[in-house]
Amino acid sequence: MKYLLQRLAFYAVTAWAAITINFLIPRLMPGDPIQALLSRYQGQLDTKAIDSLKALFGLDEQQSMWQQYTDYWAHLLDGDLGLSFTFFPTPVSEVIGQSLPWTLALVGTTTLISFVLGTGIGVYSGWKRGSWLDGLLPVTTFISSIPYFWLGLVAIAVFAEKWTLFPNSGGYDNALVPAFDWPFISSALYHAVLPGVTIVLSAVAGWILGMRNMMVTVSSEDYVMVAQAKGLSERRVMFGYAARNAVLPNISGFALSLGFIVGGTLLVEMVFTYPGIGFQLLQAVGAKDYPLMQGVFLIITLSVLAANLLADLVYAALDPRTRKEA
Repeated sequence: MKYLLQRLAFYAVTAWAAITINFLIPRLMPGDPIQALLSRYQGQLDTKAIDSLKALFGLDEQQSMWQQYTDYWAHLLDGDLGLSFTFFPTPVSEVIGQSLPWTLALVGTTTLISFVLGTGIGVYSGWKRGSWLDGLLPVTTFISSIPYFWLGLVAIAVFAEKWTLFPNSGGYDNALVPAFDWPFISSALYHAVLPGVTIVLSAVAGWILGMRNMMVTVSSEDYVMVAQAKGLSERRVMFGYAARNAVLPNISGFALSLGFIVGGTLLVEMVFTYPGIGFQLLQAVGAKDYPLMQGVFLIITLSVLAANLLADLVYAALDPRTRKEA
């Protein structure tokens, strides 16, 4: 319990610092961040909208910085992240809410698949050294060195342009209306094949290499040899003694991967014009959409913290020494 309270306190302070920095960034930037929007929508914004934007960016001279900070927290707790410049007057929370499911479905699923697949292959590869599985090492090393976007470009050139087996962009057929019916779901799955396979291929190699190296190291530990000497089954020694301890670094890496799921694999979403949150971030940067950038950064930061907290809990469950040291 002490360990859990310590970690909760740490992440609560870190989340407060991240949110505060997110509040300060647009107010410390030089110039007026909303002048471009006011010029763009000259005559189309009513006084209430302009006052709202000024208050959001600290341009309301009638309010102190502390009052703006407390208002920011009040809006944040209400789920109000401001209005998007790019999709004005759509709220940022609505833009993120439309993009987030695409990224979670694509990057979340592929990250989980690559972790489970890579860790499983790494366990067997490290435990059965000298087998045919060692032949995978040069291949995985080569693939792990290839960036996501490069694999994506190759996949488009081969499977979308030369053989036209899959679409080269988008999240679904533009002739369809998003809905929970089979035509739309099948279209979304069809469009997710190329970016999904690209992410899995690029990520699985790293999990295999990391897990195999840890299994090789752990296999020579005394407690593994003692377990083997006691006559325990090979499967129990491999998973219950060796893999259980070897997987700890992978758990930490997986937690970080979970956090960056929300950020999406930005370059993959750019290459495939996939409607995820990473693609929205790209549009926000291009249009200087500060509210949307703030919202995306905030969601990414909080996701990373939540994923790290989850990893700490899993780590403590797998390794009793962590709880004892706390």
